[in-house]
Amino acid sequence: MAGSSGYKEYVAGLVAGVATVVTGHPFDTVKVKLQKHNTEVGGIKYRNGWHCAARVLKTEGVRGLYRGATSSFVGVAFESSLLFGIYSQTKQSLQRGLQTDLPQPQVIIPAAAYGGSIISFVLCPSELVKCRMQVQGTDSVVPKSSRYSSPLDCAIKTVKAEGVTGIFRGGFTTLLRESIGNAVFFSTYEYVRHYMHLQLRLNADSSQHRHLIDVGIGIVTGGLGGVAFWSAVLPLDVAKTIIQTTPDRDASRNPFRVLNSIYRRAGLRGCYAGFGPTIVRAFPANAVAIVTWELAMKILGIRRD
Repeated sequence: MAGSSGYKEYVAGLVAGVATVVTGHPFDTVKVKLQKHNTEVGGIKYRNGWHCAARVLKTEGVRGLYRGATSSFVGVAFESSLLFGIYSQTKQSLQRGLQTDLPQPQVIIPAAAYGGSIISFVLCPSELVKCRMQVQGTDSVVPKSSRYSSPLDCAIKTVKAEGVTGIFRGGFTTLLRESIGNAVFFSTYEYVRHYMHLQLRLNADSSQHRHLIDVGIGIVTGGLGGVAFWSAVLPLDVAKTIIQTTPDRDASRNPFRVLNSIYRRAGLRGCYAGFGPTIVRAFPANAVAIVTWELAMKILGIRRD
């Protein structure tokens, strides 16, 4: 990243976040339902992601797949703005004095982990609301008398019933997921981007070809980064879903205890519940995020190395 661009880096991240929600939220709804239903003792069990999605579409239509999207738009847009902005500026600060074009893990990993840890404080309450909205509807084990009419209703009732700390239930698990996951994501992104540029940009013979190559590289690097992120931290995400949606206020909030319980009940497959729709979502959603982020930076006049 050449030169500090202040607020522009955060604006580019915000635009990327909106694009991510539009692309990926239906897959996320299926993932959350699989994690909730296929790791608990009672209720319906879905055969796979297609079975879950088909039941939602049949009973609720497309709207059912976007259940909880309002809180996602707010949370993910703000989170993405912070993540990309903090990562860009922290990376720039850490790499001062380094005379190399090669990706530096001692720069990328702490910058990404720091950005991830900060955004977890934004993501935790928005994802708690999103998950509680998503587990309602089709095949829900939530009693109708306890259901929420909207994300705002969910947030208000949660604070009233559990206090302000209740809205941050699963905060430690979210912090672990985001700090580890984003270190993996940006490491994959930076290394693949660097080596793809070395191979492809040298053969570009016009400005138009270079733009097409940049878009292609963005798709591949963003997609692979997203797949790497979720492959690394999906068990933590499963634990977070259980912690945030269980009606028992005294249930353990330790992600490792929760995962141990899931493993004894459902095996390794239970710890990776929702893996299919998560990976199917990860590539296009993160490809769109990276392409949108890089395009927004170009439009805003932010030069990348």
